[in-house]
Amino acid sequence: MRLGMELAALRRQQGLTVEQVVDGLDISGSQYRRAENATGALRKNSDLVAVLNRLGVTEEADVNFLLEIHKGSLRRGWWSGCWRTMPSGMAFYVGLEDGAVSLRCWQPTLVFGLLQTEAYARALIELEKPVAETNTETVERGAELRLQRKQILTREEPLVLRVILAEAALRNVVGSPDVMREQYEEINRLNKLDNVSIQILPWKAPTYRCAFNFALMEFPDPLPSVAQMDTIDGGSNITDKQADLSQFSRRFEALRDGALPVGETPNFLHQLAREI
Repeated sequence: MRLGMELAALRRQQGLTVEQVVDGLDISGSQYRRAENATGALRKNSDLVAVLNRLGVTEEADVNFLLEIHKGSLRRGWWSGCWRTMPSGMAFYVGLEDGAVSLRCWQPTLVFGLLQTEAYARALIELEKPVAETNTETVERGAELRLQRKQILTREEPLVLRVILAEAALRNVVGSPDVMREQYEEINRLNKLDNVSIQILPWKAPTYRCAFNFALMEFPDPLPSVAQMDTIDGGSNITDKQADLSQFSRRFEALRDGALPVGETPNFLHQLAREI
């Protein structure tokens, strides 16, 4: 993302089109566009040096600075071993999540991924198995991935997480009542972390509700914030358009205002555990 922002800004400063940038170089316009849009990386340092020369960047310090960013963009993330079993776009989302400093999300139907226990995650993927026509490896890798993702909540500089769950997300039984009770305990455990807050929006609350889930991610400067929504095939749609971000932020604030205070989450979950 950082490299793409820099390249896009340099290209605009020079008044060049993508076609003019890559003309005569050993890269295609689609490759360059993916680099600017942060959906792909230039394959070689020499490709980036050639692009920078076309964009008028020749100072050694500036070139080395951008080459160092490029080097980072080529590193394989810890999640790379699971990419073959991920839905389209999921690997990109996990990469963003891993680099975010804060995340605000709304989940109306399921427990949010970073809150899931291994048993809940495994049962959820097992339920999807006949529908999605996936295999046992997908179940194993999917459960493994969700557990690894949770480590960002307890790393040295942990992600700041704000989650709002609809009551339906907690009443929908995944696996068994025992799996759900364990899941309630895990939510309470995570809710005690200083960097995590979890609220519940009850069925009976006469307030605003959003029919679909979404997440808002913020990154260190100068990277832009992004909004993410799940797609019907299990992948992700991601946008960094300011108008979209403002709308999603308003949605989250409205949901937060209608949800129970964070301090009431344990009592609510204890009641659900008795009922289930």
